[in-house]
Amino acid sequence: MASILILNGTLVNEGKAFESDLLINNGRIEQIGRDLGHLTADKTIDASGKHVLPGLIDDQVHFREPGLTHKAEIYTESRAAVAGGITSFMEMPNTVPNTLTQELLQDKYNIAAQRSLANYSFYMGASNDNLDEVLKTDPKNICGIKVFMGSSTGNMLVDNQTTLEGIFSNAPTLIATHCEAEEIIRANSAAAKEKYGEDVPIGQHPYIRSEEACYASSSFAADLARRTGARLHILHISTGKEVDLFDSTTPLKNKKVTSEACIHHLWFEENDYAEKGSLIKWNPAVKKASDRDRILEGVLNNNIDVIATDHAPHTLEEKQNSYFKAPSGGPLVQHCLPALLDMHHQNKISLEKIVEKTAHAVADLFDVHERGYLREGYHADVVVVDLNSPWEVNSGNILAKCGWSPFEGHEFKSSVTHTIVSGNLVYENGQLIEGTNGQRLAFDR
Repeated sequence: MASILILNGTLVNEGKAFESDLLINNGRIEQIGRDLGHLTADKTIDASGKHVLPGLIDDQVHFREPGLTHKAEIYTESRAAVAGGITSFMEMPNTVPNTLTQELLQDKYNIAAQRSLANYSFYMGASNDNLDEVLKTDPKNICGIKVFMGSSTGNMLVDNQTTLEGIFSNAPTLIATHCEAEEIIRANSAAAKEKYGEDVPIGQHPYIRSEEACYASSSFAADLARRTGARLHILHISTGKEVDLFDSTTPLKNKKVTSEACIHHLWFEENDYAEKGSLIKWNPAVKKASDRDRILEGVLNNNIDVIATDHAPHTLEEKQNSYFKAPSGGPLVQHCLPALLDMHHQNKISLEKIVEKTAHAVADLFDVHERGYLREGYHADVVVVDLNSPWEVNSGNILAKCGWSPFEGHEFKSSVTHTIVSGNLVYENGQLIEGTNGQRLAFDR
């Protein structure tokens, strides 16, 4: 494994930004300090004028393999991820077949071991009738258990009260939930159909998948977790009202109920439907500008613990259907960090807070073993960014298999110049460097 020496960069780590060099050897960060230029390495990166960050850990992606590979594959989406500075991902179980047995879960690990450029972990899926399989999950090498408490793919909507109680009371590891109250969404959908017929305007999406639907489910899940003692992580908060469900004062290591914001809920708002249409149709929905702003406030105040992508691609043909036929989700791993850096340029969030919410806090929340920080002895997952290197998103530079992005046409102010995964340089100045694979994440539980 090649040694890499990064010189003259500004490291952003553990609440500080400071000039330093960094030496990587045998897949680990061997030394951090000033004046390491006298050392020799197989590869030297001059990071003068650039910032050096710990690689992002994305705790929610849908890479669509197996079964939905016309949309995406672990290989293609991991390429897009490392180009966007994401060095590790945690992938969801609503593939085909749904990941509802330990054997099917292992199948995904086998694919990733052969094909993923990024480090990886996979969630075990829960349904109304697989509690025995869920309870076999090994907390030391699986990121968590995913529970859809709202609309889902296949047999993954968990709405049986006994099953929920069983999962929350006995889960051997963290439970991650998608929270939207299905009965409220059904009623809102019926009302929209009555008003508009089948041709419901896309702008109705945040009213069909409403604040009420999100809050009812999130508050129920949080109450259930507190009653059962479960370790609960609520995904993709989309409303300002939900932010207040979460504690901002307890240190993360002591929290039992945590939450996530996704980049699309921090960037887009309901007026963007007029231009973007179903390209920004997600579940939960992008809602009001006031919700977007309150979610960011929750991130800054630590009500919300981590930032992720919910990368969930579909083909452009699928997305161009009418409201009820267009699937929800879109590709985001390549553009999440550049979007956050644009928000930094707008003085909305500091570099230190970006690093905290995309790397440190994710590692802490999931107890990821020796990743998420720039620390001597840790796995070398490192990203170099140039804050003053603008580029425009276009069809020629989108790496997700689906070939489109809700950011297409936007000029980002900052670029990822280098991505190092487990000590291997996999992306440099716009070029992927293939031939090495990421590693399976381990967890200190």
